[in-house]
Order: sequence, then structure tokens, then C-alpha cells
Amino acid sequence: MDILIPSLGDIEEVEVIELCIEPGSSVSAGDTLIVIESDKASMDVPAEVDGVIESFAVQVGDRVAEGALIGVMTTNAPDEPAAPEAVAADQTVEAATALEPAQTAGAVSNIEILVPDLGDIEEVEVIEVVVSVGDAIHFDSLLVVLESDKASMEVPAEQEGRVVNVAVTVGDRVAAGAVIATVEVSSAVAEPPQPVAAAPIAAEPAPARPAPTRPVAEVVAAPRSDNGTVYAGPAVRRLARELGVSLERVKGSGQRGRITKDDLKTHVKQQITTAPTQGSAIPAVPAVDFARFGSVQEVAMTRMQQQVAVNMQRSWLNVPHVTQHDSADISDLEEFRQSLKAEASQRGTKLTPLAFIIRAVCHALAQMPKFNSSLHPDKQHLIVKDYINIGVATNTEEGLLVPVIREANTKGLWQLSEDISDLAAKARNKKLALDDLAGGTFTVSSLGAIGGTGFTPIVNAPEVAILGVGRLATQPVWDGNEFQPRQMLPLSLSYDHRVINGVDGGEFMRLLTRLLADVRRLAL
Repeated sequence: MDILIPSLGDIEEVEVIELCIEPGSSVSAGDTLIVIESDKASMDVPAEVDGVIESFAVQVGDRVAEGALIGVMTTNAPDEPAAPEAVAADQTVEAATALEPAQTAGAVSNIEILVPDLGDIEEVEVIEVVVSVGDAIHFDSLLVVLESDKASMEVPAEQEGRVVNVAVTVGDRVAAGAVIATVEVSSAVAEPPQPVAAAPIAAEPAPARPAPTRPVAEVVAAPRSDNGTVYAGPAVRRLARELGVSLERVKGSGQRGRITKDDLKTHVKQQITTAPTQGSAIPAVPAVDFARFGSVQEVAMTRMQQQVAVNMQRSWLNVPHVTQHDSADISDLEEFRQSLKAEASQRGTKLTPLAFIIRAVCHALAQMPKFNSSLHPDKQHLIVKDYINIGVATNTEEGLLVPVIREANTKGLWQLSEDISDLAAKARNKKLALDDLAGGTFTVSSLGAIGGTGFTPIVNAPEVAILGVGRLATQPVWDGNEFQPRQMLPLSLSYDHRVINGVDGGEFMRLLTRLLADVRRLAL
């Protein structure tokens, strides 16, 4: 049976960082086969059934997508062996079938190129038509490029021939199975198929079988064509758009000239170091030999810390940040929270101010859905989500993680408190699944336990806003007659100024502080 990469949520690719089983080893259901890692977390892939690992189709360092083939295993479920006569008969039939095309060698026929399986995506847009009627094509020649709201996909030719009809144009929306083009092929072009000889079943392990049909989000490798078309996967194309790099200027090092992310990063580094004064790149910080001034130590950053640094820099460079500060009077909220301590203890949970804050944020997002949106890649539309998933920034030894409370707007204070505690424990114990880190629509980052009266949190793109929470402090507040001691909570709202203006930011903060000042409004 095939072992496949499980569901990755909205993560396109993960890296294989460890192979835990040797080929030929017996495994039990639940045993870890490989460990994969995204830019957010690592995940064990266990065996689903008992059996023997025949072979692996991946190696450490490979990047794979959801549904990609990991390896092949033989299960311990008893299979009824086929009779030798039946096997021989089947193989004879297969041999006869395989020889049929050879009998018509030299014949010309037309085949239709169809839109491949799109998974759960209904339609995709044709964004590029590479071939024209009359063009000669070869195996793996690029025909068209399709794009959904998540990724792009290159459709290559599966055999040599000549294009006799192109059924789509740029801008068309097509579904799986739709005709892309018609190609005239000759049976003489391809190598004659080899007959399948009847032979007994070998005792050796079966070789790794090819990967199943690839989903839209997976990279489709293709050679560079004679017309100079650039070949790169959707993740590379998306990164190039974010960086403002023309792929035509990047030299590909992948198979048959495919451009990889490393190629793109190398190109950017060269531009930064060789042309810092052109205004198209940020000048690099010059290297300094700090050892000249005294003793130093080099401490390696964890993989997670490195990725967080990359994500933060990408968000800061791409999102025009604005941060607004305010304070919420939560004196009544704190009094109410303290009154629930006994009940919280009975429930075995801890009711923190963060649960109230998330509850208030959900109310505010429901009334101002622009803060629960993302900017479309075309920069002309907003993607407004009907769901509210709140990310909670959590500091760990490995670095900053943002686990997500899904459908937070449907949960009460007790459930939110339990979710906050469970996700924090998973983060500290390195038990977060990839799905726990995906799908956030708004982030809350609390530094209340550390201190500070305000800070400027970086928007967790593609989200458009993040709320920073400072340390609660008792301050004198004028009530019209005299100063009263009130418990004031500093809040800092950072947002993407391409989507949200200052008036919207001010109204959101005013709404949020009103909700926190009067807990009764959270029940409305």
C-alpha cells in the first residue's frame, strides 16, 4: 500500500527532516515513519496499519506537498494469492494489450489534453497559454498555466506531437476534465511498448511506485522551452511576486532549468550586494569582525527562530504598518473575573484576562469585518472571512509560535480559557500539529506577564491586524469630581494601512475598550 503525506491545512509544502524507519523493517500502527517540518512546526507521520516498509520515495531534505508519496509498505492483512495459471493468463492478456498499438505503428491520431484533477477546487483561471496551433511539442513541454485563489499550476504535455487546436484563452475559467488543446500524435513517435512476459512473482521488495496525481498547489517541474518560457512552481512564483523579482532574470538550477526558491534567494542576495545604490534593493548590513573588540561566541539559532526571523522580515517589508495605542479600563472586568476564581478552580482551569480579551476581539471583528480580511494577491479585492480564528502568540524555547483557536466567536469564556491553556501546553511540549498553526484571521500578542506600557507588534501577514496587550496597571483616573484608582490595560493595534485607515483603527479601538470596560456587553 502507498503511504501518503497527510492533510497539511493551508500549508503548501513541508520539508522531510528525518526518516525514522529503515526499509525492510516491521512497523506497528502508530509508529513514526518520518518527521516533516513547515516554517511553523514539525509533525510526525505515523503508520496507519501494521506491516513492513518496502521502500521510501523521499529523502531527508525533500520538500513535499499534501498527498505526495512517502513510501510503500506491505500490510499484514492476509491476501488470497492468485493462482499461477490466473497470473500467467492476466499477464498474457496485458502483453497482448500492450502490443496492440505497435500493430498500428505510423498511424496518426488526435488526442485531447484535459485539465487535471483539481482536488476540492471547482474552477481555475487560465493565466497563460504557451502554445499555438501548429507548434511542435515534446514530452513535458509547457502548454498552459492555471491559477486558483491559492496557487498556480503548470500543465505539461504527456507526449510528443503537433498542436492542432487550442480550446482556451487567457482569462477563461475551466474545471477539471475541460479540454485545453488537441494534439496530433503519431504512434511511430513513441518507443514501441515492450511485451510483458509471464513470470513468477518476485520475492524481492517492490520498487517505490510513482507519486499519485499531484494537487494544484504542488510544483510541476518542466523544462525550459524553445520560446524562452520560464518554469517555476507556484510557491516560487508567489515569492517572486512578493519580492518584486522578474523570473526571466533568474537562472534556474533545478532539473531541466526549473527555478527553485534557492535560485530566487541567491538572485536577490546578488542584487542586494552588487547594486545597493540603485534603490531596487535594501542595502546589506556590512559584516563586522566583532572578535577584534573582545571575546565572542557564536550561538546557533534554532530552525524555528530562523524561520520566525524570515517571516517577520517578510511581513515588515511587505505590509505598511500603522500602530495605534489606547488603554482600556477593566476594573469591573477584573472584579468579575476574581469572583469566578472558585468556579474556575472547580472546573480545573484558569480564567485569565486573555480569555475576556479574545471574547471582546471576536465581538469587534463581527461588527468590523474588514479587520478579519486579507488583501487579495491582485491588490484589487479583499477576502473577507466568515469565520473568526484567533491566533495567540506564544513564546517557546524554539521560538515564537502562533497556535490558532478556531471558530473563537462561537466559544464562551470557559471554553476559550481551556483552549488557551491546551494550546500553550502543546506549544511548550512541542506537540502542536501543523493544523494547530494554520487558518488564523487575527492575532493577539500579550506581554502582560512581562511588562511594558505599549509596543508595536508586527502584522502576521496575510492577516491585516494584530492586537498587542501590555501589563495591567492601577492608575488614577479623573471621574469628574476626583481621581479614582482604576485598573488600566494598555492596548496596541497594528494594521495593514493598505486595507485599514486611521479612522477604522480608531473606531475598532474605541469599540474594543468599551467592550472590555463593561463585561455585560460581551453577552450581547
